[in-house]
Amino acid sequence: MKNILKDLKRKDHKRYLGGLDVFKYIGPGMLVTVGFIDPGNWASNFAAGSEFGYALLWVVTLSTVMLIILQHNVAHLGIVTGLCLSEAATKYTPAWVSKPILATAVLASISTSLAEILGGAIALQMLFGIPIPWGALLTTVFVLLMLFTNSYKKIERAIIAFVSVIGLSFIYELFLVKIDWPLAAASWVTPSLPQGSMLIVMSVLGAVVMPHNLFLHSEVIQSHEYNKQDDSSIRRVLKYELFDTLFSMVVGWAINSAMILLAASTFFQAGVPVDELQQAKSLLEPLLGNNAAIIFALALLMAGISSTITSGMAAGSIFAGMFGESYHIKDSHSQVGVVLSLGVALLLIFFIGDPFKGLLISQMVLSLQLPFTVFLQVGLTSSVRVMGKYANSRWSSGVLYFIASVVTVLNIWLIVSELL
Repeated sequence: MKNILKDLKRKDHKRYLGGLDVFKYIGPGMLVTVGFIDPGNWASNFAAGSEFGYALLWVVTLSTVMLIILQHNVAHLGIVTGLCLSEAATKYTPAWVSKPILATAVLASISTSLAEILGGAIALQMLFGIPIPWGALLTTVFVLLMLFTNSYKKIERAIIAFVSVIGLSFIYELFLVKIDWPLAAASWVTPSLPQGSMLIVMSVLGAVVMPHNLFLHSEVIQSHEYNKQDDSSIRRVLKYELFDTLFSMVVGWAINSAMILLAASTFFQAGVPVDELQQAKSLLEPLLGNNAAIIFALALLMAGISSTITSGMAAGSIFAGMFGESYHIKDSHSQVGVVLSLGVALLLIFFIGDPFKGLLISQMVLSLQLPFTVFLQVGLTSSVRVMGKYANSRWSSGVLYFIASVVTVLNIWLIVSELL
């Protein structure tokens, strides 16, 4: 008893990873999660749930595990080197390797922005009947104002707020339907391939790891101040980063799962397949009421806006990195990257007659570019010259190259399936 009282009086207790410390570091991972729950994922999830019920929930689990490993790895690059993926490529690889890959990454960011802006425009059409082109213009202008007038910290808080709205929206929706939780729990961890499901499985798995998210995570993970020359400081940030990534990806897993559960409990039960987001909202209304349909559209709007913000930031990071600079919205290279990505994407939307076809084409462009980014990342993080003693172990490199290969094969397969 005396020892306990004596210990309580001490003021030199060892500092542990406390709850308040952890929550100070949550943020960068949440920005990446936005890309995991973007409008493209919504379409895939609702197709999966409406056509196959709970059967494809395991795909969300598997894709989340793959995403955690790759995003955790690229975050290490940013923390250890103090460089984003684009800067590291410019610094450590020959120009004939880095320039073409980063140029295609800029094109992929335009493709990403096109899909995200379209998602926001579709939501505005659902809520207010605004035509797609004008909805796209409103979404782009709002996002540009957000990016150019707010600091990173304010944007981070806004994104967390948007994701919270999306999460709460789906919690509300799930309370309105009857979920078979034992079956759902089994489906999360039991792989199955119902007849005709392969294309949707590839769509969900192949679209989870997005090029812009890898560039973005390596950039925003550096937002928290730490001494890049101090080994103990780096180790502390690495520890916090793991929690941030795990927490944020689990949030993404829960929201994606909620989409499939909602679709399975409504559309699948009614025998109605859904392959377009506008169709999902109109069908929800008679099944769950007007409020549920409006909240669905509101959540989609939040997803469209937040994913467009992160897409613009990623484009700025990629473009600035090509000139050996980090992302900063006051810097001209970052500004050009943001405006180039969002501006060209908006221009293309005005020439797209079919929004669904636009989403499809943008996904195929991402699929073509992704292998180059993933293998570039794993090559850099496996290099002792780049990472020093924090370079991937042989076992880690093997796992990462395996995942990179799986993602590449899935994306190539998806492209071939869409073309045939």
